[in-house]
Amino acid sequence: MASYDFSRDILFEIFSRAELKTMKECRVLSKECKDLTYESSFMRLHSERTSTMVGYLLQSSRVPTQYLVSIADSVKPTAYSPYVSYFLHHRFRVVAAANEGLVLCSLSKFGGDSFYVYKPTSNEGGEILTPPNPRFRRTKISMLVLRSNPLRFKIVRLSDSKDDAVDLDSKYSDEEDNFSVLSNEKSWHCEIFDSKSWEWKQSDDLKLTCHYSFMNTQDVSVCGCLHWLMFNDQQDKYTILSFDGDKEEWTMTSLPDSLGRKTHRDDQIAHVSCEGKLGLINHSYETTMLDVWILNHEKIWIKKHTINLKSFHEKVLPSPSPFLSFSFYNADTLFMMDLGCKYSVWVYYYNFKTGELKEIYAGKFIDSAYFIQADSEPVQLKPQQYIY
Repeated sequence: MASYDFSRDILFEIFSRAELKTMKECRVLSKECKDLTYESSFMRLHSERTSTMVGYLLQSSRVPTQYLVSIADSVKPTAYSPYVSYFLHHRFRVVAAANEGLVLCSLSKFGGDSFYVYKPTSNEGGEILTPPNPRFRRTKISMLVLRSNPLRFKIVRLSDSKDDAVDLDSKYSDEEDNFSVLSNEKSWHCEIFDSKSWEWKQSDDLKLTCHYSFMNTQDVSVCGCLHWLMFNDQQDKYTILSFDGDKEEWTMTSLPDSLGRKTHRDDQIAHVSCEGKLGLINHSYETTMLDVWILNHEKIWIKKHTINLKSFHEKVLPSPSPFLSFSFYNADTLFMMDLGCKYSVWVYYYNFKTGELKEIYAGKFIDSAYFIQADSEPVQLKPQQYIY
């Protein structure tokens, strides 16, 4: 069988014209192919040539209003973007999203309402999910796409057991509460929605010591798993809680020794997706340095970047803001959102290799940002056998 040694320029031209699904599949060919598809120049050209939406779905906390903001935007993004239909921003609140462009919507931010799954870039009508257990008040809810053809996704809903609706007729409720206190244990009910069966199932409770709590950060979806950042107040250190979408198993991953414990009170630690891998960001407000770590296939943390944000702070934030949130837009561009002033929220795309900075006014009361890279092709959200 003949082998072909394509130059990098030829690969660039081929991949930048491929549809999104094909381009993502090409990432497994080699490290060179994978790295190329995360470059700024490639992502910009691929988006233009294939009409792929790459950006962040921003959401206001006051009125359920969503904006799609792209690095190509130069003015305030409009809520009436062609990618955000009337169905989405006039009726529902986004409670979770997958990088592939699926969003999970609800009429309530915290309640146990019915949920709707939706792909805004194709303007398809949302599919109604069967409601989960109404007795549980959700703490966390996240979405994970396992496969694109045929589409299969899962939704994980965690509910703190201490918030259960009280069953006055149950003679066991007090005994269960006393057991949790005596055992120093905290439980979260775990419900999983599988699009393949189109139903919720209640899995075994997630049981941790009472010293663990979820950080106020969004989940990260990479490598077929969902990840949350947690803090143990007894050990005074952070850890990563992960859920494997295929195996439906939970694991805990320690952070690097230099990041595990709290240091300066204004330093920030965040978990991120970085070039398809789980990453960590440690931002020091005192030194304006930002360290980036990557978890490799051997489950070892490797420091990938040390970024000096001094020039960024001098241009944009003379007084370091402890309300700056971070994520990676691509291999060399950070997406940052300053939530310090709720009446005037700005987002920034900062290329830390070239120093290029893009500032975009995002509006008022923005409280969440979901990365989305999606095409406009329609998808069958619900399996054919469940369509009536």
